[in-house]
Amino acid sequence: MNASLLVNGIVVTDHAHAISISDRGLTYGDGLFETALLRDGVVRFLSAHLDRLRDGCQRLGIGHPGDAALNDDIGKLVRSQRDGVLKIIVTRGLGARGYRPPANVASTRIVALYPLPVADNANELTVRWCSVRLSRNPMLAGMKHLNRLEQVLAQREWDDVSIGEGLMLDTEGELVCATAGNVFIVRKGTLLTSDLRFCGVRGVMRAQVLRAANEFGVQTLEEPLWPEDLQEASEVFVTNAVRGIRPVVALELLQWPAGPVAQRLRQALEL
Repeated sequence: MNASLLVNGIVVTDHAHAISISDRGLTYGDGLFETALLRDGVVRFLSAHLDRLRDGCQRLGIGHPGDAALNDDIGKLVRSQRDGVLKIIVTRGLGARGYRPPANVASTRIVALYPLPVADNANELTVRWCSVRLSRNPMLAGMKHLNRLEQVLAQREWDDVSIGEGLMLDTEGELVCATAGNVFIVRKGTLLTSDLRFCGVRGVMRAQVLRAANEFGVQTLEEPLWPEDLQEASEVFVTNAVRGIRPVVALELLQWPAGPVAQRLRQALEL
């Protein structure tokens, strides 16, 4: 693993033995994570990532390590690297075998800095439908928790390099997201995205897009979306914090241009 790594503030060089086998993040996926973009020595939208992490810890009852400790770890890693991908993981901490979480356990914090991904020339995406469906669970909706098995299985569905992403429905057939990002459509001049009331991640870039669109006068709606809504869309695009905004230009027989709303948002957010 080509990354710089801190576990609970301590530099780890042996990445294969970085955490205990009793850590609940490993044994039960009992934790949360954030992935952010480091550009020119600055972590983009860091405060929003830290806010979402703090909110997730509160919702799950995980001890938050504190913004001071996290910022100190991040500062140590970014001193020697100008660009990269920052990943923060907070788990509930160590625990015995069994689902019941221990009381008053210290959380584990992991902060890693990875090189930027190799450019894949996929700024305009051809996407496919995924067969794997997302489970509905309002208690977990919106959070970026460690259990990503649905996304892992979805991305195993294809190896065609011409396909840049997969769109995911939930078990009731609503369009929720891409495997690694949120989905937006433009319909009759309005920018729409799934309300994520049952599942999916409330992405940091998703929030920035909604904010920026409102600032330059584009009406936005968060509401249930369905596959047939794509047939009425004039633009479709996918967002995430590392890759920014990527227009979707093809899905099976459907095609869209890389349209002006996505382009204006990219300019406004300096992506």
